[in-house]
Formats: sequence, structure tokens, C-alpha cells
Amino acid sequence: MSKRVKGNRPLSPHLTIYRPQMSSISSILVRISGVSLALGFILVTSWLLAASTSIKYFDCINDMLTSWFGLIILTGSVWALCYHSLGGIRHLIWDMGFGFDLKTADRMGWIVILGSFVLTFVVIFYSGALS
Repeated sequence: MSKRVKGNRPLSPHLTIYRPQMSSISSILVRISGVSLALGFILVTSWLLAASTSIKYFDCINDMLTSWFGLIILTGSVWALCYHSLGGIRHLIWDMGFGFDLKTADRMGWIVILGSFVLTFVVIFYSGALS
């Protein structure tokens, strides 16, 4: 074992001094939306299992999913599905060899983020959850 080097050597900069880039924001959102999708699929699966089991269990799960908290969770799951879908389209465009320059990649990142919110609103609005 060597002794620890002491002295006046540079330290790594802290994470808070970095300005977030579109690639880092997109990467973080992919992970968040992946977890949201997993939780949403668990909820929908439990709802379907409760529907096939008994009316008592179905009413319990249905009351939970139609409460304000359940609607927030389902809205987050819809957003995650929209974000993953649009992100997949963006990756298909990249697979064809387009959109690799920085300006286009940033623009496509913002389109995916904003488009996912617009699609989420459209899905929630037309599902009747907002009425």
C-alpha cells in the first residue's frame, strides 16, 4: 500500500457547478420515466388481477386508482409512456444517421420533452379524467 499523496493537488469540481446539458437531462428523464412505467404497469396489473378476482378487491383498487393520488400516479405513467415513445422515435432517427449535430440533438431533446407533456395532456383530456 502506498501512502496517500498529500499536497496542493487539484480536486474534482463539485456536481453543482456544472450547467445541465440536454443529454444529461434526457438521460435522467429516461431513468425517471422507466421507474414510472414500471410502477404504472404494476398498478394496472393489480387492477386487472383485482377485476378477475372479486368485486370487493376490484372496488378497493378502483377507488385507489380513481382518487386524486391515483390519478396523479396514472398521469405520471401516461407521461412516462409518451416520453419513452417519443424518445424511441428520436433514437430511430439517430439510427438512420440523422440529427447528430449538437443544435439538432438539443432541439430534438426539447421536442421530446415538450411533446411528451402535450401528448399526456391530450390523452388525459380525451380519457375524461379532467372532466
